Amino acid sequence: MLAELDRLGTIAAVAETLRLTAPGISMQLASLEREIGVKLTEKQGRRIVLTPAGRLLARHGSGIVDMLTIAEMEVASIRRGSTGTYRVAAFPTAARAILPDAWKTLAVGDPGLQLRLIELEPSDALPALAAGEVELAVAHHYSNMPPLTATGLIVTPIGSEQVDLAVRADDLPSEASERYGLDRFADHDWILPSREWSCFDMVHRATDLAGFEPRGVAEATDYSVQLALVAAGVGVALIPRLGAQDIPENVTMIPLDAPIHRHVVLVARRASAADAGLNRVMSAISASAANTLAPEGLPHGAS
Repeated sequence: MLAELDRLGTIAAVAETLRLTAPGISMQLASLEREIGVKLTEKQGRRIVLTPAGRLLARHGSGIVDMLTIAEMEVASIRRGSTGTYRVAAFPTAARAILPDAWKTLAVGDPGLQLRLIELEPSDALPALAAGEVELAVAHHYSNMPPLTATGLIVTPIGSEQVDLAVRADDLPSEASERYGLDRFADHDWILPSREWSCFDMVHRATDLAGFEPRGVAEATDYSVQLALVAAGVGVALIPRLGAQDIPENVTMIPLDAPIHRHVVLVARRASAADAGLNRVMSAISASAANTLAPEGLPHGAS
């Protein structure tokens, strides 16, 4: 009100601009002067001008109005989903193969949306999501294990990839085949994932079904390390196709006669379902996954 009075010069003009009555404005000004104990206005002819104290308060008032205007604009942008910072937890191979293209898409099409990537396995990502430490998780589950479910979370499938057996080329069975059963490798040494990750359980479920317990001689979660160990003749390893990006020349990836798929999913809190910005982030990640993975339930190369 003081800022408008300083700009317009008359109570009548202020009343018209603010759609109030002139007496009402006069009463508010008098009440404010009594409250702070300082004269805020004085007459100069037909105009009312602000005293030094009035001009000081007017400047603060203008700043508050400006900040409120900016805040309203930012809230509107958030409502439209065109601004905001979203923390995304992703397992390592997805962080490398899926997130970069999604990040690039958002940077070009939605520059107001910012991502913060945190590399986490699903066993850590889901608790972080439930605790509010991240807004979205890119997680996975294997076809030979129970699917991901959790109270208050929404799980959206975005694709699948096949799991193959990495074997040294000179260690293949003598009988040529397009697919092999794991029982043919029961007497081999095995390179296993770290015990705390779900892929460790995936390997053991697969070998249990094939009728043997894998003889683990090395434990490594990084698939590039597993491939290097296979190339060195240390053993064999089950590796999802996203993890087999740089295959050594002397290593062959063998499809299994009892296929195992790794299903990739987006997981968000149910309370965030209406967040327009989060939905844009999810759409970008889903589109990137579509260029990398097959639709849910069908690995690339399947017919």
